[in-house]
Amino acid sequence: MLMPKRVKRRRVHRGRMTGVATKGNKITYGKYGIVALEPGWIKSNQIEAARVAMTRSIRRGGKVYIKIFPHKPVTKKPAEVRMGSGKGAPEYWVAVVKPGRVMFEIDGVTFDQAKEAMRLAAHKLPIKTKFVVKGEEISKGGEA
Repeated sequence: MLMPKRVKRRRVHRGRMTGVATKGNKITYGKYGIVALEPGWIKSNQIEAARVAMTRSIRRGGKVYIKIFPHKPVTKKPAEVRMGSGKGAPEYWVAVVKPGRVMFEIDGVTFDQAKEAMRLAAHKLPIKTKFVVKGEEISKGGEA
């Protein structure tokens, strides 16, 4: 599971997810990528599940790049606990993703292999995504 080695603050506010991605919205390492079309939180276990699905699909060929990292802790209070007495303990870690963000990239495989691997990975994610090729225009969400 992905999580930071050290953090300055263990509990953070939930924040807002308005607007489109200004960073990480271009394919940099690979030839093919998967782009978020809507905002959301991606849990560390969902990132790992997508990575495993892609690597199994391409069967040790090519390289997979993960371009998102779960920096944000999400807290939860235990079951059947009364109101008050502070904020809960960190339960899991999430990556905040905005529309237009390139989440995964892949290189060293054919177009059909990459498209199938990204399709399998997209099924593991809680948001709508789009398969893109390097050099093509990446839209910031809205249409699929």
